Amino acid sequence: MNDYLAPYLPVLIVLLLAGILCLAIAFVATVLGPRRITALKESTFECGNVSVGDAHARHSVKFYLVALLFIVFDVESVFIYPWGALLRDFQADGIGWFAYCEMLSFMATLALGLVYVWRKGALEWT
Repeated sequence: MNDYLAPYLPVLIVLLLAGILCLAIAFVATVLGPRRITALKESTFECGNVSVGDAHARHSVKFYLVALLFIVFDVESVFIYPWGALLRDFQADGIGWFAYCEMLSFMATLALGLVYVWRKGALEWT
């Protein structure tokens, strides 16, 4: 084998072992797994409780709106933390106020979106 491929040999060995293990587990599960289908196994399992209602029931759109708002503000926090950590470096580079105004406009846009959603009543559960 060439010398430039020698460092990748352990990676190749691990990938081959992982593939063989996946195939072995699937084979053993197929051979030794249970095959009897009963009414209890066919019933819907919901946290140990008897299921109530239809599984295809419609959810309120407000549920999805709250989930989307959570994701938006989660992304906002992901952007604010590194910006706050680097603000002193921005100041040292001479772009401190520019970076501050950029983040202020970003937060203002999100705040306007929150006010809009709040006024539309998407956050109220009735």
